[in-house]
Amino acid sequence: MSKVAGKILIVDDEPDIVNLTQSFLQLENYNTLTCGDGEEALKIIEKHHDEIMLVLLDIMMPKVDGYKVLEKIKTNEKYKKILVILFTVKNFKFDIIKGKELGADGYLLKAISGKALLDYVKKILEKKVL
Repeated sequence: MSKVAGKILIVDDEPDIVNLTQSFLQLENYNTLTCGDGEEALKIIEKHHDEIMLVLLDIMMPKVDGYKVLEKIKTNEKYKKILVILFTVKNFKFDIIKGKELGADGYLLKAISGKALLDYVKKILEKKVL
């Protein structure tokens, strides 16, 4: 297992999802940050944008939803290098299209195995490096 530079921010209002996702990522030596809503995510991104390489972002959250967070990341020049994977239970074509239109780098359903999650994260990060 190799040490990965940069951090992954996990943004979800369900603590069990955050904890499980963080555990899987840490098994592969990813450094993680976590928070429970979009408002807090934007504050963390502002403070740590130079360190964050990827955001795993839920869509349905209190205060500020994932779409607004995605839009703010993708329209701010300071955050252009940050990749965003929408990580949600929403499996409607509309949601996937909206995510792509706002600049999401990936779309992942929460009903996924830990291995599939890690494989997808690696795939997205490898695209960034290429």
